[in-house]
Parts: sequence; structure tokens; C-alpha cells
Amino acid sequence: MSQFTVHPLLDTGTVKVRDVVCSGECRHKSEEECTAATHLVFPYRGVFVRHVGRNDAVAEANQLLFFNEAELYRISHPIEGGDSCLDLVIDEAQLRELAPKEQLRFGGVLAFRRQRRRIDPRAQALVALLRHSLSRNVAETLEAETLALTLVRRSLGERTSHVAGASPGRQKLVDRAKLVLSSDLSRRWTLAEIAAEVGVSPVYLTQMFQQVEAMPLYRYHLRLRLARALDLLGSYDNLTTLGMDLGFSSHSHFSSAFRQVYGRTPAEFQRSIRLR
Repeated sequence: MSQFTVHPLLDTGTVKVRDVVCSGECRHKSEEECTAATHLVFPYRGVFVRHVGRNDAVAEANQLLFFNEAELYRISHPIEGGDSCLDLVIDEAQLRELAPKEQLRFGGVLAFRRQRRRIDPRAQALVALLRHSLSRNVAETLEAETLALTLVRRSLGERTSHVAGASPGRQKLVDRAKLVLSSDLSRRWTLAEIAAEVGVSPVYLTQMFQQVEAMPLYRYHLRLRLARALDLLGSYDNLTTLGMDLGFSSHSHFSSAFRQVYGRTPAEFQRSIRLR
């Protein structure tokens, strides 16, 4: 049985959108594979690691992953639970128009220089809005195409995305911390616990994480939890329960954090994906 379940959501001449769910059975590196077109992959649930040569990228809900056409890669799932991703393929001419030239490699084939970019909360919200709207058949084709292109434009924008800048050693240290956080999103981690798992001091961990991600570790963790809330809003009727399940101390704490990051309360966002 295949470990992948693919749900086609949209397919026009401009954009193809799929919801891809992986059971995560491959804990170690998979066999090498490649794609026939360049895919923009937005993880929204779970975590996996993508290996391209000697370069590894932790894929979670704060990231956009670039699967370049004909580029060999391997996948591993160091944490149980698998992953789910929104997969976009944009018409090449349109993608060239959207992508800043400095993010692309030189040559005839369209390919991105780096494996990943960190996206901002607005892009995360667009991922959820696009997926929920298409899966519920409440988005017209024109609206869905516009949402998809807006998502790509925002995710590639210099002001709304971030490329981690660090030595390979520091990047690996930060990636280990991300895997620790992703192993239990609802847990109220302490710095000492995370640092012990990574094998460094709490002070060094906070310094390195800030340098690599330009964001404090606690805020990165909060963004992961809230991205999980975006994923689950369509399946929870009781938002207090959702907040508690994600480790928030109360409904007001959950609602306040959600609104601060996404500009609306969980209830308001939930209404936007149910009543269009």
C-alpha cells in the first residue's frame, strides 16, 4: 500500500493544487526520487526532512519547500505521525513572473537556489483558506486561482518570507530544535528541556536560533501551534477544546494569540471557511 494519499483540489492551465498526505512510514532516508515539474510545497501538518545531496531541510508549517524539476532528493520522517502538505504547481511562465530573479538559478530550467523559505502568518492563513475552501467546494475557480497566486507571491516576497542565513553547523543545530518542538506541539516546553535534547546550553540555543531564524525560539513554537490550529479549525466545533488541545492555558489565551498573529479570532476565521 502506498504511504501517499493525493487529493486533487484544482487543475487549470495556470495552477494545479493538490492535498498530499504521507503516513510517514519511511523513518530513514527514502530512495532517491525527483519531480517532473517544479513544485511549491507548503507543509501544514506534521514534519519531514528533505535531503538534497548534503543539504537537509526540516519541513514544517513555517516553511515553503521547493521541489525543483528533475532534482534528486530523499525524504525521511524522524518523528512519527507523517505529514500533510498543500502542493502547488504553477505554469512556468507565470512562476517566472512571480519569482524574484535572485531566488532562481541561472540556466534554462526553472529552479530555485535554496530548498526552503520561511513564510509569514498571512501566507499560512492563505494556505489554510485555499485548502479549506477547495476541499469544501466553496471557492469558485477564479477565486481559487487568485488565492493560489497571491499565496505564491507572498511566500516569495522579500518582506514576507525569510531565508535562514547560517553556517551548516548552526543550521543543523536549529533544525534539531525544530524537530524537538514538532515532536509535541502541545507540550509546554522549557528552554532547558529543548537545549538538553539538542545538546547545548539554553543560552547558546537562544542565541543561535535568533541568529539563524531572525525570530525568538518561543515565537517560532507559537507559530507552529497556531498553524496547527489553522489546520484543525474545520474539524472542531468547540474552540476552547481546540485551544486546550494545543497547549494554551485558556480560550482567551488561544483567541488572543491567534488574533495577534492572523488578524482575526479563531471563530472569525472558522466562519470565513464555512460561510463564503
